[in-house]
Amino acid sequence: MTNEFGSILPATPEIFLAIAAMVLLILGVYRGDRSTGAISALAVLVLIVAGIAVVALTPSGTRTTLFSRMFVTDAFGVFVKLLVLAGSALAIIMSVGFNRREGIARFEFPVLIVLATLGMMMMVSANDLMSLYLGLELQSLALYVVAAFHRDSVRSSEAGLKYFVLGALSSGMLLYGASMVYGFVGTTNFTEIATVFAKKGGAGPSVGLIVGIVFISAGLAFKIAAFPFHMWTPDVYEGAPTPVTAFFSAAPKLAAMALFLRVLIGPFGDLTEAWRQIIWFLAIGSMLLGSFAAIAQTNIKRLLAYSSIGHIGYALVGLAAGTTDGLRGVLIYMTIYLVTVIGTFCVVLSMRRGNRMLESIDDLRGLSRTNPMMAAVLAIMMFSMAGIPPLAGFFGKLYVFLAAIEAGLYFLAVVGVLTSVVGAYYYIRIIKVMYFDEGGEAFDKKVGGEMVAIQAGTGLLVLFFFAFPGPLLAASGAAIKALLAG
Repeated sequence: MTNEFGSILPATPEIFLAIAAMVLLILGVYRGDRSTGAISALAVLVLIVAGIAVVALTPSGTRTTLFSRMFVTDAFGVFVKLLVLAGSALAIIMSVGFNRREGIARFEFPVLIVLATLGMMMMVSANDLMSLYLGLELQSLALYVVAAFHRDSVRSSEAGLKYFVLGALSSGMLLYGASMVYGFVGTTNFTEIATVFAKKGGAGPSVGLIVGIVFISAGLAFKIAAFPFHMWTPDVYEGAPTPVTAFFSAAPKLAAMALFLRVLIGPFGDLTEAWRQIIWFLAIGSMLLGSFAAIAQTNIKRLLAYSSIGHIGYALVGLAAGTTDGLRGVLIYMTIYLVTVIGTFCVVLSMRRGNRMLESIDDLRGLSRTNPMMAAVLAIMMFSMAGIPPLAGFFGKLYVFLAAIEAGLYFLAVVGVLTSVVGAYYYIRIIKVMYFDEGGEAFDKKVGGEMVAIQAGTGLLVLFFFAFPGPLLAASGAAIKALLAG
């Protein structure tokens, strides 16, 4: 169903977020930093209301385009937007205590998270190369600022600067690719591009168009931190404030992956054989780098940065398959990864001793004796990331690897399994440090109730996913069905 400018109802959640962000910004300007707590709570409430609006204003099974077909709402968008909103809300909740203790409790932080979330929602609903770029840049500009939010920290300022410079480079590559596609196809609209290729039948794409797809893929690969566009990830993850790192690992990565799916499956769905080689290369490189580069890391945030590169590689295996099962596997994998990484960073945020943040893996020594619950949660997350059954991470990898085998991508599946074995080493090393190493001092006991609740909730979801996988399988299947139908 096409809806031009007559009704903007399907875009109400995005419009609501934009207005709410401006209201929160004005409130903060007038009341100052003493309103940070209230604005953070209001920002979480705004994200919850936006989630309700996303569900209520997108009828099941319908696909609506508006704003000259530049914006689309469908089941795929609903699925990803709900996860993005949940990840953003949890990131704000996790940041309140940290920011207060570090002396960076300023009202701009939750406002920037809301604006970044608005950009992510626009990315997920993009149906045109122009709206894609606007959403991507709205998200990126907010993320550049929050990466450098700890103004008095050299590491945080360096992280923000590196992210900004490399992000500008990736945006230029994306725009160059978009211009190439427009030059060779004559339109930037996803639906019209797909129609052009459908009319050509078996005719192959021109070299110029392939170059355009390569540059667009490179720009999007930067946003998901896939090899070889990962260079910003370790430094930004380590230097940015820990709640920001947790946010980077969750919502933006999921939104960028969803955008990757919408771009390749929508306008370029008939060119699977052309772009599969690109995804194959990104997946292989990401899995190998993520598995081997993390082995030597001693900083847990830096280790998780390389780990995230590897996990993106596993998710790309499903995209390389290009089948319904493969695409569904990508959504399942990214959903499980979002829950796992939120729980992991919630534990990392609780690593304080003498009111000082700790980031070394050796600081976890003896944690099973001083804080058994925290150690248990982190152990569950590490086993899940390693793909140990019956935890959720095992099923995420199972779905993407099976899809690759069914698509005949045996080499990709074998590399995925072997790199998972290598990656298990540094995950299990963390568990060994917690449960078998002696001499660690207890962390500070003052851990907020919200942090305990998030740790417990994510731990239970990961632990008992095998007992109730049905809702996620059904929702992700419906989302991919809507994406393919579009």
